[in-house]
Amino acid sequence: MAEIVLISYHQLPIVQQQFIMKFTKTPIPDVFMLEPQIFGDKRGFFMETWQQKKFDEEVMPVTFVQDNHSKSAKGILRGLHYQIKQPQGKLVRVTYGSVFDVAVDLRKKSPTFGKWVGYELSDSNRRMLWVPPGFAHGFYVTSETAEFVYKCTDYYAPEFERSLAWDDPTVDIEWPMNNSQQPILSEKDANGDLLEDADTFA
Repeated sequence: MAEIVLISYHQLPIVQQQFIMKFTKTPIPDVFMLEPQIFGDKRGFFMETWQQKKFDEEVMPVTFVQDNHSKSAKGILRGLHYQIKQPQGKLVRVTYGSVFDVAVDLRKKSPTFGKWVGYELSDSNRRMLWVPPGFAHGFYVTSETAEFVYKCTDYYAPEFERSLAWDDPTVDIEWPMNNSQQPILSEKDANGDLLEDADTFA
């Protein structure tokens, strides 16, 4: 659970107000975990969820063009999605509930091609994950319901959308479900491509 600092944001010196997001590289170095510092008092809390200058310095320069918000019930798995043209970078977070969030590297020339990272994102830990262009992305809902919000670096283009099989044995994602459980899937996601057959990035 994210730590809440019992001090008003506006009580901080200006220099501290500029550095209230922690950026951490994951085992796939281009994927970053972002952890906001949370300032709370008896009225509630404040946190900064996005700052262009800091993100450009710590991760890479980006321009977000679209924000999306979804709601899903427990046991639903969405993904693993990507766009083979107009690839999207995504900054993802959960505003209600919890999910297990996954990114899979689909860049052929990458040393981590076919590798994955996965993390719990929730309304209590308030963490965010940066999933760069060239990755497939998906999540599995672990709470009764979850609301998922994400920023995209390119527009949704259904003609270029692809789905990587959530249970690809080569990728071998360790989803937080037991062997008898089956996720609730869309028809498209139930028929996702195996990595060996999938369109990938040069």
